[in-house]
Amino acid sequence: MTAYTATVTVRLKHGVLDPEAETTKQALERLDFELEDLRSADRFEIDLEAESADAASERASEMAERLLANPTIHDYDVEVDER
Repeated sequence: MTAYTATVTVRLKHGVLDPEAETTKQALERLDFELEDLRSADRFEIDLEAESADAASERASEMAERLLANPTIHDYDVEVDER
C-alpha cells in the first residue's frame, strides 16, 4: 500500500446561484478590481492508503459522490498525489 493525498474540489454547477461568490465579487468590484465572474469552491484533502493512484482516485471519487458533493448542483474534480 502507498500513501496518497487526494484533493477533491467541489463547486456549484454553472447556472446554480452562488450567493457567497456574488457577494465577494461585488466587494472586489467596490475595491476597484475588475473581474468577469467569480465562483466559490470547497476543497477537501484526504490522506489515504491505496494500491495505486487510480485506486486512490476511485475511492476519493466515491467519497465525493456519496457525501462531499450533491450531483444535482455540484461538479467536482479529484487530484491524487503520492505522499
